[in-house]
Amino acid sequence: MRAALSLAGRGLGRVWPNPAVGCVLVSGDGSGRVVGRGWTQPGGRPHAETEALARAGAAARGATAYVTLEPCSHHGRTPPCADAMIDAGVARVVAAMEDPDPRVSGRGLARLREAGIKTECGVLGDEAAELNAGYLLHRQIGRPLVTLKLATTLDGRIATHSGESRWITGDSARMRVHMMRARHDAVLVGIGTALADDPELTCRIQGLEDRSPVRIVLDTRLQLSLTNRLVVGAARVPTWLVTLPGGEATRRRAFAACGVRIVEVAGGAGGYPDPAETLKALAEAGITRLLVEGGGHVAAALLRADLVDRLYWFRAPSVMGGDGVPAVAAYGVDALAAMRRFTCAATVRVGGDILEQYERKR
Repeated sequence: MRAALSLAGRGLGRVWPNPAVGCVLVSGDGSGRVVGRGWTQPGGRPHAETEALARAGAAARGATAYVTLEPCSHHGRTPPCADAMIDAGVARVVAAMEDPDPRVSGRGLARLREAGIKTECGVLGDEAAELNAGYLLHRQIGRPLVTLKLATTLDGRIATHSGESRWITGDSARMRVHMMRARHDAVLVGIGTALADDPELTCRIQGLEDRSPVRIVLDTRLQLSLTNRLVVGAARVPTWLVTLPGGEATRRRAFAACGVRIVEVAGGAGGYPDPAETLKALAEAGITRLLVEGGGHVAAALLRADLVDRLYWFRAPSVMGGDGVPAVAAYGVDALAAMRRFTCAATVRVGGDILEQYERKR
């Protein structure tokens, strides 16, 4: 099952709105020989199970299948994986967890049992749930997993008072961020960051250039320049603008001509796109894993709404002082009880910087 989980991780950021699943087929002759491996392919299809079965061929008969999520039981663009396992003659299926999708939710395992296949469920279930946390949130509450990434000085500053921000952290930290992008469906910034930095928001690791996520900008008034790199590159890497309903029709047509998608959401505090409605709209578009990279007002809005699930904080060994720009803008904390609290999951050294990984405190 650990091997299957490792295979499943290959699909993160590439299979939305489907889950990233891994499957390992072990021979039924008692040798313990792996006869087939598979993982969800880009775009969400083919599924992991059918990939593993295809590789195993006739050797799948009598085998045990270790799969990180319950095999699907419904007809979509592909036949049910449960039926494929039955047809292949698999003798036993070990699943890490049930699929929360109401179209499946125990029905896949039930179909296998009805066909005489032995089933087990719950092996490394916590690890499987952690890997597919975005898919689970998407199916259970209708929003993506939100990871907030901050890169700051030791005292939490992201730029000088004049706006200079490149670069606070080192090359190794920035490379780690590129890898994070590769494992998320989309990356989001506010219009302030998009205008000030003119970022690409792509994965620029050699060999992984095709893993760039959807680029999303919160742009209430459609201020983004048509010459911004995000717009210029929209034909190559999907770019979405989240804005309020209405707006100037000429600007909308210009963005559409550049290949930019406009996503309308209801307004919230201060006349900006409401954070909860924004996540709901992104989930409806299929996004399950969202990486938020900036800026301070976007971070504050998500924290105020208690919508940050994971926090990745890169700290450079430097101190800027109180006249620097804070990583998180004010969001109305009048008492300690109102602070958002997290649990430290890991602390690692990344080049000359430190990466602290936090999870929402439950």
